[in-house]
Amino acid sequence: MRSPQSLRNGETPSPHPRIPTPHFRSTVSEQKLKRFNSLILIFRVAAFCFSLASAIFMLTNNRGSASPRWYDFDAFRYVLATNAMVAIYSIVEMAASVWEISRNATMLPEIVQVWFDFGHDQVFAYLLLSADSAGTALARTFKDGDKCTVNNAFCVQTDIAIALGFGGFLFLGFSSLLSGFRVACFIIKGSRFHL
Repeated sequence: MRSPQSLRNGETPSPHPRIPTPHFRSTVSEQKLKRFNSLILIFRVAAFCFSLASAIFMLTNNRGSASPRWYDFDAFRYVLATNAMVAIYSIVEMAASVWEISRNATMLPEIVQVWFDFGHDQVFAYLLLSADSAGTALARTFKDGDKCTVNNAFCVQTDIAIALGFGGFLFLGFSSLLSGFRVACFIIKGSRFHL
């Protein structure tokens, strides 16, 4: 049976309950916090822009009846769907970041928000990497064959869409690193920031 008072390592039981001290943050800490949140917002905006541009480039890649169409190939449909999902996810996360910067609080309870951000950043980053890798493999087979000599514009636009998707992955990866830092701070300190 556990005791009613949970002790941490090295603590001795005290007959008097501890009075919690109010959390103090200096203005320097507040500025660092705003800069950190702004950096996350910048990475999320960049991931949104790259993913949206990739989805638009893939969606508009129709060159006529003789040209291949992106929806005839599973890998290109996967690239479009994944980039569209990441763009939508980035909009939600941008709203959460703006909320956090403006109100100094998270939209969800802190523990839920920290794990939600980290988990979804990881899932969508790997999903985006997977989709763009599949698209790259198919585009490579087109270049090895004769499809790109006949329909060069289709292949160039496909390459641009895939490259933009990799850019979205890069910025989503950066935001994932920062949200991982927030998870580590939450585990160590009990707050999403080390300040």
